[in-house]
Amino acid sequence: MGNATIGRPRGFDADEALERAMHVFWEHGYEGACLTALTDAMGINKTSLYAAFGNKEQLFLKVLDRYADGPAGYAQRALEEPTARAVVEALLRGAAETTTRPDSPAGCLGVQAALPASDGNRCAHEALVEWRNTAAVRLEERFRRAVDEGDLPADADPHELATYVSTVAQGIAVQAANGLDRDALQRIVDTTLRQWAP
Repeated sequence: MGNATIGRPRGFDADEALERAMHVFWEHGYEGACLTALTDAMGINKTSLYAAFGNKEQLFLKVLDRYADGPAGYAQRALEEPTARAVVEALLRGAAETTTRPDSPAGCLGVQAALPASDGNRCAHEALVEWRNTAAVRLEERFRRAVDEGDLPADADPHELATYVSTVAQGIAVQAANGLDRDALQRIVDTTLRQWAP
């Protein structure tokens, strides 16, 4: 037996372990996800966690990337919709669906994980702020394109629209974590879309 297997259980699957870590952070937030909960869920010991993923902060950054490409991938796909209204609808419906999946914790990892942030966890908090701000900038850029294409009125403010839609999307995540079901969240999306010019 070589040294590569020391501390690592037989059949260790890094991809599966990362998926399980994502669910722990999603459910408990960054601060609430203790190393014991993470290693138990991942099926590995602390030595294996550090060897494969680095420290808790480095693991969280990998999880955030996985979340952005996986469960939160609807946000990037929404930007590809042909009209600004379709972008908003895809983004908000995606938020309502993702935050109420029966196989996942309620809410959004990107919102839930940042709520409590002690000084010792500033790096994770700042990564989440940057993650959310980047999403808002991409949405603003998409709305700016919609203005340029005549899909939105020339006097529309892409920054204000992006801030508004991002706030509604994050509010959906918070309401999902508070226990609102998917149907109730979809009605919030319907209300938002009624405010949008057809």
